[in-house]
Amino acid sequence: MSTIFTTRKQLRTALAVLAVAALPVAAVAVPSAVAKTTTGTAAQASAATCSTHWGSLREAKIRPSLAALTGVRTGRHACFDRIVFDVAGKGVGYDVSYVRNVYQDGSGFLVPLRGGAKLQIIVHGPAYDDAGRPTYRPANRKELTNVSGYRTFRQVASGGSFEGQTTIGLGVRARLPFRVFTLAGPGSHSRIVVDVAHRW
Repeated sequence: MSTIFTTRKQLRTALAVLAVAALPVAAVAVPSAVAKTTTGTAAQASAATCSTHWGSLREAKIRPSLAALTGVRTGRHACFDRIVFDVAGKGVGYDVSYVRNVYQDGSGFLVPLRGGAKLQIIVHGPAYDDAGRPTYRPANRKELTNVSGYRTFRQVASGGSFEGQTTIGLGVRARLPFRVFTLAGPGSHSRIVVDVAHRW
């Protein structure tokens, strides 16, 4: 059936419709998505961010002090788990190393720890004041903090405080890299920080 166009406007409209209909589908299709997935890229960026370059050998700063330990805290971070020791004073030393077992100060009793590796953390300061009164009194000496759900930490336990130093046992998932440093404050206090990475 033929169609007769009575005006030039009708003819132009018909020709335009025919021209569009003749185009390949790909030429008129609208892309459903223009952005590629970034899952792989994000994972690579995260891995690069978490390149700690730490080691697993002993770290120590031998500096005996009368500044007393007042608290132990832990926290989770993107690339590592952290334990912080609050000290009522400045210039406190430390000695941190992987050991086969952690033992209590004075008595020598074994400190049982969960995990594939054990870090012995010695704070060169007592957990008591000049009169022998405790400055840090945990509710549970076998579980100083709750580390359930942590990627690296498995248990934090007390090894006691004896002759001016305090020992903490830290059970970790495996022998992973760690770092130790000190921070000043708040006020006249200071902190010893131990970070253990989630991976090498």
